[in-house]
Amino acid sequence: MKLAVKFGVKHVLALAVLMGVGCGVASAQDPVVIATAASIALQTIKPKKQDPHPKFEGTVMNSNSVLITVRSKENEMGVQTFTLSPEASAKMQKIVDKGGYQYGDKVTVYYDPTTHQAVRVKGKASKPI
Repeated sequence: MKLAVKFGVKHVLALAVLMGVGCGVASAQDPVVIATAASIALQTIKPKKQDPHPKFEGTVMNSNSVLITVRSKENEMGVQTFTLSPEASAKMQKIVDKGGYQYGDKVTVYYDPTTHQAVRVKGKASKPI
């Protein structure tokens, strides 16, 4: 009986010491706190600047300093004739003096939808024949 008491007391005492040390170590630790940082904006998204005039892309059929006739890029049956605004007419006159747009030149015409007048013609004129 002495052996059973000594054996039990030793084990109970060792268990109590381990639990005391373990709880002491666990309580000494600081809780882990994850700090939240403020969000940083790297770049703001800027919307594209919209052109107020619709555009018509295609190939030139005929052009002079007063008007331009263009065949649509998407629909080959779609042909539009635009009269030129005074500003566009002045620029077109300079292009005509150098040889002008020839049949088949690729252009983009920016126009006013209410008057159907070309405000700007963008494209590279080919060399004159």
